[in-house]
Amino acid sequence: MKLTQEQKAFVEDLLSRMTLDEKIGQMNQESPSIVGGFDVPFSELIEMMTDGRISQEEFGRIMSTAKQDFHEDDIRAGLVGSQMVNDPRQNNALQKIAVEESRLGIPLIIGFDVIHGFRSVFPIAIGEACSFDDALFEETAHMAAAESRAHGINWNFAPMIDAARDSRWGRVSEGPGEDPLLGSRFARAKIRGLQNDRSSALNYVAACTKHYVAYGACESGRDYNTTSMSVSNLYNVYLPAFRAAMEEGAATVMAAFNDLNGVPCTVNRWLLRDILKKEFGLDGFVVSDANAIRECVIHGIAEDDADAGVQAALAGMDMDMGTHIYKDCLKAAVEQGTVPMAVIDEAVRRILSVKVWLGLFENPYVPEELIEAYEKGLPAEHVALCRKAAEESVVLLKNEGNLLPIKRGQKISLVGKLAGDANEVCGAWAMAWKPEDCVSIQKGLEAAGAEVKYYPCGGPEGEIDFSEVDRAARDCDVIVAVVGETCAMSGEASSKADISLPGGQRAMLQALLASGKPVVTVLMNGRPLALGWEAENLPVILEAWHLGIRMGDAVASVLLGDVNPSGKLSSSFPSVTGQCPVYYNHPSTGRPGSKSKFTSRYLDAPWDSLFPFGHGLSYTTFAYDNLVVTENPDALEISVSLKNTGGREGTEVVQLYMQDVSASLVRPVKELKDYQRVTLAPGEEKTVSFTLPKAAMGFYDNAGQYRLENGLFRIFAGGSSRDCLMQEIRLAF
Repeated sequence: MKLTQEQKAFVEDLLSRMTLDEKIGQMNQESPSIVGGFDVPFSELIEMMTDGRISQEEFGRIMSTAKQDFHEDDIRAGLVGSQMVNDPRQNNALQKIAVEESRLGIPLIIGFDVIHGFRSVFPIAIGEACSFDDALFEETAHMAAAESRAHGINWNFAPMIDAARDSRWGRVSEGPGEDPLLGSRFARAKIRGLQNDRSSALNYVAACTKHYVAYGACESGRDYNTTSMSVSNLYNVYLPAFRAAMEEGAATVMAAFNDLNGVPCTVNRWLLRDILKKEFGLDGFVVSDANAIRECVIHGIAEDDADAGVQAALAGMDMDMGTHIYKDCLKAAVEQGTVPMAVIDEAVRRILSVKVWLGLFENPYVPEELIEAYEKGLPAEHVALCRKAAEESVVLLKNEGNLLPIKRGQKISLVGKLAGDANEVCGAWAMAWKPEDCVSIQKGLEAAGAEVKYYPCGGPEGEIDFSEVDRAARDCDVIVAVVGETCAMSGEASSKADISLPGGQRAMLQALLASGKPVVTVLMNGRPLALGWEAENLPVILEAWHLGIRMGDAVASVLLGDVNPSGKLSSSFPSVTGQCPVYYNHPSTGRPGSKSKFTSRYLDAPWDSLFPFGHGLSYTTFAYDNLVVTENPDALEISVSLKNTGGREGTEVVQLYMQDVSASLVRPVKELKDYQRVTLAPGEEKTVSFTLPKAAMGFYDNAGQYRLENGLFRIFAGGSSRDCLMQEIRLAF
């Protein structure tokens, strides 16, 4: 995000004319307040429902008397810089107040969570990352930008780029998985898609990368929990995606809830000022996560709200999401000299710069005809892209006996509540979907012309109807069992101590297997599940995640063979929950896990992942051969031969890995360095080439300094992090 000299001058002139109240107003983000005849505050009302003190029905009855306060008077007084509203006409109305009725006419920046699509919901990020398709990442982000901007939302709280290695954490669903290289390329593509089409003010938004930083490393996978790690681990694993996003020009960043080594990210000057703004070069602004400044008091690093606000402002937190602490406390802090005016001016300068870059001063409103166009329905090209993204995100984990694809004309018993519920296809943090756009797996199979009969039988919640299970197994050629998690079982505040299949679904699968009929298992889930029993006993496992509005069409296409699956896992799967965290790029240990007792292993579980990062099967087969590594002055030139040895066209994600065998810090056993999607016809062979810059073969030490060290390196190429060819090369940098 770069401004012209003319735009910079405009910002400085505006800043020079602002009062202190108006400056602090720009640092204040509001959400519509719920007001009504409540006996308790609205926040407590929410807690009462979530912890079971009142039912959802009772909550709905109370809310039927509620109204929304959009803080119009504060906007008029110049005391609001940002709003979070999902209503295009209301957004226009609020912008009209800000632009035409406030003293300086500064438009609002309107933010919203658009994590994996707006109305056109595409796969959850952990699923979309399985496509290893940078062009797709960019396309879907551009689609989200256009749709949300048409709704008056000009600031997307996305992409979520936390590296996550522990699948107990519910928010693993929102990000691109465990690998820093894949996460970095995902981040770059999403920033390009959200921000780079400036052909019209309605084609781009300000991205907001989150959650900065190391939120995905929360202890025990428990949301909002503490995080502790070395500087080298922070720099090598958790910061790369944010560095990449800043290099790509990301306009804004959202700080994480967690503390890092004892200092909450919200008030962490080293993270916000020294690394993010100075080292990475963020030109835009930093916003807190919801209520995070106030939570610094609960963390125990601030005495009260005023103290928390002072610490956050001094640390480089430019905007307060939702607590009113800046609005209520910062003026006194400035007047008392606790917070220098220069700190306020810098924050406001950054916020105004993003608004200018967005073109909000020239184009604050959404045209009515655009609102009406989206109200009529989704454009066909948006629906098609959702389906394409869903198809590329499916991962075939196991296909024993080549049961898939299902032959046309076979009678299918479709089993499981999830298979027929179109409300469950979009996944966590999908905020603007319409029921009429969503396709269940049942409807997808029926639309594809499959001979299918649906038996709900049971799902992640409630009892299993085993009499219906018996009926399902009786009259069919093949059983398709859809099992997994509801949308509410992953995402924020949905960490789990047990990530095996919930409810009675395993017992349902056991009963289906006992029938003797072939069983194809389709997973709908927001996290890698612990599938040790399933992998041992089920002949076919298809990982379908929560694929978005066209999930049913995509799954049907794969099941029936119209689409050959090409997805590769963006996160490793454990056999049992107790293996978490489990990830492929773990550090080397002096006693690597093996069958020998005195090694890094479990007595009662495998030491390695069940399905590793990068794993994914196809309806054809691929063979790798002739890995060649050649040294040039600045790079390694690497080639490997790939052949389609099966009977149909297929796409393989060729993965390039590296190991630094001996270094001054213990290095990972493998690190992903590049990947390519390659499509081959049956019998076709191709030489796939990579260039690995030597500058990319180093690592950060515990002083945060990048190091390139001479020594032996291993180069790997293959179809997963586990199945690779290998060559060694000795380098002197």
